[in-house]
Amino acid sequence: MLYIIGLGLGDENDITLKGLEAIKRCDKVYMEAYTSLLSFGLSPSGLSTLEELYGKQIILADREMVEEGADAILLEASKLHVAFLVVGDPFGATTHADLVLRAKKVGVEVQVVHNASVVNAVGVCGLQLYRYGETVSIPFFTETWRPDSFYEKIKRNRSLGLHTLCLLDIRVKEPSLESLCRGKKSYEPPRFMTIETAIEQLLEVEQLRAESVYSEDSICVGFARLGSENQMVVSGSMKQLREVDFGAPLHCLVIVGETHPMEEEMLEFYAVKEKRASLASPE
Repeated sequence: MLYIIGLGLGDENDITLKGLEAIKRCDKVYMEAYTSLLSFGLSPSGLSTLEELYGKQIILADREMVEEGADAILLEASKLHVAFLVVGDPFGATTHADLVLRAKKVGVEVQVVHNASVVNAVGVCGLQLYRYGETVSIPFFTETWRPDSFYEKIKRNRSLGLHTLCLLDIRVKEPSLESLCRGKKSYEPPRFMTIETAIEQLLEVEQLRAESVYSEDSICVGFARLGSENQMVVSGSMKQLREVDFGAPLHCLVIVGETHPMEEEMLEFYAVKEKRASLASPE
């Protein structure tokens, strides 16, 4: 059996009872370590905290292990109980859907244990979840690679009056271009896109495309460390949010569409205050 288990967003305590019981039944436990992170990241102390609670040794599974070594994991799951832990919900990333498909094709039974994800946790700001359009990803720009495919999706969402959730780039164990050219792989330090960087890139694309999809005056909501005790939720214009210090990762951003009066009231609660960012959640 292959168990694909969501861990939630905050820390080790966010796992469900069903998920914890499944882990304790498993012979091997892998933890996916590149599409998202818990609030304490992947430090040795954080990993040992998980291992202590779960009572199992955890094998970190980077992108290479999952994408290139999935067959080995599935072979183990055909003989043993294997857990594959995912921050958030198991289907928050297409990688995990691909793993399920591959398991089914080779006859490995799969059990999924769901949990909270960023897709529903953003509801804390008061924007109604059924008024969101297609989610977009904002990748880090480089000198030679500045993709803007997200622009058309945001344009379509805004034409329908819908909100847009922007997931910001995470780079964990990414090979450097120089090492790839030399044929000897080495890795760049981890990078996590900030809301400030995301807004700068969004405005750069708008300036180039000039289709008035959004501007520095467009209202957005910035989120940091969703699901943790020190999460931040701040609403304001793009211009205002660029000046807010959201602190440690992970960050995400919502571009607000047409709003209901109740949504507007909630956004006002989280609005940027002079010399002060918003707090985590309403009292």
